[in-house]
Amino acid sequence: MTSRVNLNGKKVLVTGGSRGIGAATARRLAQEGADVALTYVNGKDAAEAVARDIEALGRRAVALRADSADAAEAADAVRLAAEELGGLDVLVNNAAVGLMAPLDSLSTADVDQVLAVNVRGAFLAARSAAALMADGGRIITIGSCVTARVPGPGATLYAMSKSAVVGLTKALARELAERGITANVVHPGPTDTDMNPADGPYADGQAAMTSLGRFGTADEVASMVTFLAGPEAEYVTGAEFSVDGGYAA
Repeated sequence: MTSRVNLNGKKVLVTGGSRGIGAATARRLAQEGADVALTYVNGKDAAEAVARDIEALGRRAVALRADSADAAEAADAVRLAAEELGGLDVLVNNAAVGLMAPLDSLSTADVDQVLAVNVRGAFLAARSAAALMADGGRIITIGSCVTARVPGPGATLYAMSKSAVVGLTKALARELAERGITANVVHPGPTDTDMNPADGPYADGQAAMTSLGRFGTADEVASMVTFLAGPEAEYVTGAEFSVDGGYAA
């Protein structure tokens, strides 16, 4: 693979990096020269496998168990990552709960869980990262195509949580601009992961909603994240990027 983004020596934390988009992003950032820490909750073996892949590229890697639903752990994971890697240049807020259910079936516990991970966890990680980063850092949050277009019932809670990170991103872009720290959000469309496989029971309908008529890959989302982490994105902040095959077109 020919490298197009120079991340040599950069220190990166990817939350929820044991599988799917998070794992693809961790590997891609390492391919471009970054040392990478990643968090996981239950997928210890998968997280350690990603870390081994990164180390095989000659980069440093660390897998940290941290639950983004826990306020203390969400913030502390950033500090631990910076300690292990010797600094922090990029935060990728990827950890999320993708709960889809009818409105009248959602419990208060469901609401608390989704908002704790998708919103509060992202906020706390960003706040901790901003305090540790040198000037010129990057905060990149994974949003969702449902912030632009909700295709049907069942996505109320999830869409609300992902819409919140758009506001978070725009506010961070203003608050951190003086230090040259950028904040952007990437909105994946239907993406082939173990949580939402391209051959799953609802895949045909999701693919039909895109202009390209197919699912994306985790690597395609990771490519956008990698660009935003790199030097050519220095003037890009407070922006939303759809990697959705034309889902929102």
